[in-house]
Amino acid sequence: MSLGQAFVESATQNADALALSDGSVRLTYGDLQERAAAVAGCLVARGLQPGDRLLTLLTNRWETATLYWACQMSGVVFTPFNWRATAEEVAIILADSEAKLVICEHITASAAPADSINIDDDFSELSASEPLATPVEVATEDPCLMLYTSGTTGGPKGVPRSHAAELAAGRNAITQLGYRRGEVQLGVMPLFHTMGVRQLLTCELLGGHWVAMAQFDAGAALAHIVEERISALFLVPTVFHDIVNHPDIANADLSSVRTIGYAGMSMRSALTARCVEVFRPQRFHNFYGSSEIFTFTVCDHVADKPGCAGTPGIGQEIRIVRADAAPTVHRDDTVPQGRLGEIIASMASPEAFRGYWRRPDADTKAIRDGWYFTGDLGYFDEDGELYVIGRVDDMIISGGENIHPEEVEDVLTCSPLVRQAAVIGVADKRWGERVTAFVEPAQTDASAVALDSYCLDNGLARFKRPRDYVFVAKIPRSGSGKLLRRELRDGNYRGLLSYDTRL
Repeated sequence: MSLGQAFVESATQNADALALSDGSVRLTYGDLQERAAAVAGCLVARGLQPGDRLLTLLTNRWETATLYWACQMSGVVFTPFNWRATAEEVAIILADSEAKLVICEHITASAAPADSINIDDDFSELSASEPLATPVEVATEDPCLMLYTSGTTGGPKGVPRSHAAELAAGRNAITQLGYRRGEVQLGVMPLFHTMGVRQLLTCELLGGHWVAMAQFDAGAALAHIVEERISALFLVPTVFHDIVNHPDIANADLSSVRTIGYAGMSMRSALTARCVEVFRPQRFHNFYGSSEIFTFTVCDHVADKPGCAGTPGIGQEIRIVRADAAPTVHRDDTVPQGRLGEIIASMASPEAFRGYWRRPDADTKAIRDGWYFTGDLGYFDEDGELYVIGRVDDMIISGGENIHPEEVEDVLTCSPLVRQAAVIGVADKRWGERVTAFVEPAQTDASAVALDSYCLDNGLARFKRPRDYVFVAKIPRSGSGKLLRRELRDGNYRGLLSYDTRL
């Protein structure tokens, strides 16, 4: 079954159920199918063929969801890109994807090509043709979606996803996150990100309600949770952080929230405890995966084991091999239990992609002997459960010792003086690299001396503690909330000069 067929089947069965809401717009599944069929007919009338790419520069809105399903019905490959991108970045992606059509909105129009369709001017232009009566027949291994990686360590790479892989990812997510029929989800994770598009898919498969949120605002998100009776939250930790620390949280009725889960980055111990305190969820998951293979591992008891990434997902196998950037490391170069190494995942997973879009160099580096080399560092504990420590490229070697930034960050973010923190290695003649902490202060009395004492008093080994502190207005992150350490290395931050950085 293709995604288009799955959509029509679900829409037919749930015709009167609420499919999505976006402000005053509320569409049932019958409404959504009707609009998606009209847009699909327009795409076909414009000459787009199955396999052609449609590039979108859109926020999360009802029109974006409609375009996604229209692509699935017409066989066109939905290719969303970060709506915050510059014109130069969009030009690169447009050339790489060879998209036949670009859809934008007012806030992205300046970055879009001149011949793009702006849905704020006239969305009806996309539904003026004869509706597509039935989904176009495609093979399940044909692409239906192409995501571009966030490029935290380099330029974005296209990740084609097949109908079969997407359906497997959606169904497995439902099972592993414990979702139920009619689940109401907050659609704040961007639809150019694997988490956001997966929320839309799981809602459809379950006849659920997707609540669109174009841009994240903690107060508005909290209002949506209360007013729409959100039952499931699947977010990155930074979004959870802002919601649970919002001043209105104490008076908000959160009783509808049954399941919460995070992915995309690690969640600090202090934030884990705060989420448990605020939501008191029935289920709390750490979901570890990627655009390339949606599920690596899942932990369904993260409240009891903060930071634990759990065990392999359905149809998946995980190994830890010797951490070495050289492509000579083999799938059988495994390390003992408890030893840190690179995490690799089996490409035999039904959720796996089959290679990057026109990037054989990236394939050679990441795919070896049927295994996907994630570039992440981790280890198995005595229970056989995975802990993800950071990126291979982010490991700091200072004075001959290996130091993992996330371990230091976990200690720092427990301090009441710290809102957020990021740690990198800075070149040093004596140490090789100096452990340097960038801190968003939570209090005006934050200082290097106070934080140094906090680290030593809270179990961080002396050689791992930061030697330098930089207080900043905001830690740089990607559109999906991932920490961008390269921006710190390149000096792309605004320092706060009023804080004492001397040790």
